[in-house]
Amino acid sequence: MSAQARIEAALAQAVAGGLPGLAVAARLPGGEVLEAAAGVRGLDNAAPMTPDTVFWIASFTKAITTAAALQLVEEGRVGLDEPVGGWLPTLASPKLLKGFDGEGRPILEPARAPVTLRRLLTHTSGLGYEFCSEALSRYVTAVGPYPRGVGPDSPLLFEPGSGWAYGINTDWTGRLIEVVSGEGLDSYLQRRIFAPLGMSETSFCPSEAQRGRRASMHARGGDGGLAAMAFEMPPPPHFGMGGGGLYSTAADYLKFLSAILAGGGPILSAASVAAMATSEWEGEEVGVLPAANPALCAGFDPAPGKIKRWGLGFLINPEPGPAGRSAGSLSWAGLGNCYYWADPATGAAGVFLAQHFPFADPATLAAFGAFERAVYGA
Repeated sequence: MSAQARIEAALAQAVAGGLPGLAVAARLPGGEVLEAAAGVRGLDNAAPMTPDTVFWIASFTKAITTAAALQLVEEGRVGLDEPVGGWLPTLASPKLLKGFDGEGRPILEPARAPVTLRRLLTHTSGLGYEFCSEALSRYVTAVGPYPRGVGPDSPLLFEPGSGWAYGINTDWTGRLIEVVSGEGLDSYLQRRIFAPLGMSETSFCPSEAQRGRRASMHARGGDGGLAAMAFEMPPPPHFGMGGGGLYSTAADYLKFLSAILAGGGPILSAASVAAMATSEWEGEEVGVLPAANPALCAGFDPAPGKIKRWGLGFLINPEPGPAGRSAGSLSWAGLGNCYYWADPATGAAGVFLAQHFPFADPATLAAFGAFERAVYGA
């Protein structure tokens, strides 16, 4: 059976099992690029899912924002280990969240270590996400939400550089890029990342034609079934852009992963790509997203019980994966059940796009594993 047939069979099985629709793109170990899709664009949209369907790719955005920040590092405009507070006053004197008093008010104290770009890119700054932290969710309930487009004055969960926690680090990185470059993140990425790579389908604000090709968002109900739901990322300025604001197609994102596998291509130096693939922090907690908000995240551990590593923008698999990828592969995901990997050892890569909550949906993870095995012929 050909790789194309294997991939199509894996997607067909997932749709038969209840997923509305999927779109994928893959780079085989030999370099051949394939695309496939199955199902429909939504339970409220009977149009067939096609490879050019547009998805909200959420935290796929993080690796792209990281690459953009490393461009500024290469140019000497910002340092990886410089405190970012000089550019971002909100992070100049961060506070640690120590707990809550008897009336539910947050107990804060000044952090001793600075927040640096390296710590933002490695999720070791202490900043978190509400949906991954009951403490931060409680904090936001106590102090109220922040205005759209304005970065939150969020407390840290730990002293910068002393732990790992998934959070709004790359959102602040996006704001740093804007301040240092003097350019909006959307236009910066278009000029420095998307145009050089020919990524014509990737943006924060899909065109009218692209909106006509969008997949619907879905959510699982209490009975386990999926239902379509209204969903739209707010347009810029929106604080979450750098960490999760992009829309794209499977093939377009594969162009970015292919550039990383090729050593940076027209967007990065080989040294920067090597830094992205070098472990900066490791532990069993790396890459783990707790189910603090089960409606958004069912709880995710990319390698249960094993040491995982994080570089500058990527999760790094220190051991071979069960579905085919090699040790040293790079990967991450997006909240709407989007997943990718890039395997420097073989040159293979895969982009798997679905559109439903909660993240780490077991049926979708099983389909992603079947897709990966199909790419490797495992």
